[in-house]
Amino acid sequence: MTAGDRAREFSEIREAVVAGVPELAAMTDARTGNLSVRDGERVAVTPTGVPYADIDVQSVPVLTMEGEQIASDLDPSSETPMHLALYRALDFSAILHAHAPWSTTMAVLGAELPPVHYMLAAAGGTVPVVPYAPFGTEALAKSAVETLEAAGTSACFLANHGLIAAGSNVEDAIETAVAVESTSRLYLQAQAVGEPVSLTDEEMEDAIEQFETYGQQSDGA
Repeated sequence: MTAGDRAREFSEIREAVVAGVPELAAMTDARTGNLSVRDGERVAVTPTGVPYADIDVQSVPVLTMEGEQIASDLDPSSETPMHLALYRALDFSAILHAHAPWSTTMAVLGAELPPVHYMLAAAGGTVPVVPYAPFGTEALAKSAVETLEAAGTSACFLANHGLIAAGSNVEDAIETAVAVESTSRLYLQAQAVGEPVSLTDEEMEDAIEQFETYGQQSDGA
């Protein structure tokens, strides 16, 4: 396979990363967030330390699930170990990590986000907190996997760090991140006035079921 053939082979997931970068940029300051997309045994991820406006398809690194880089001369995100660990353990096809202000406030507080609004159905319920570990480390990656596996959600806070949101594609991961960020804001604002009221487990389960059929549904025609 020629270099051109390899580039074309990975173009779809690299394009998906580039398409999601503006949403990532809107959620996080400077160059502190990252985004990845998986297709089978290949993962495309934002390059480390590159301004969002400068990220194009050819600059997006592609790696194997074992971490071998097979496309782009730029180094991948410093959080690549966490992205790969989550893909190996869980059924995700896109992962977004951001230092979104309201979610990061929750992370700094070390507080999980209870289901105070049905929007959290996008994340699968209460958003848990991953214990603190230095960024970019295998310890953080392992802890993130363990926390999300135990919670059964597609989002979590990294203590004193930020937000992880995942989904079946980039749009899904972004939607989950937006839902968690918006609900974090509502929760913290409500706390300033009184005690927020959470939905019951049954009410949250109903909301999750409704979300599964929300929007335009294809009839196969």
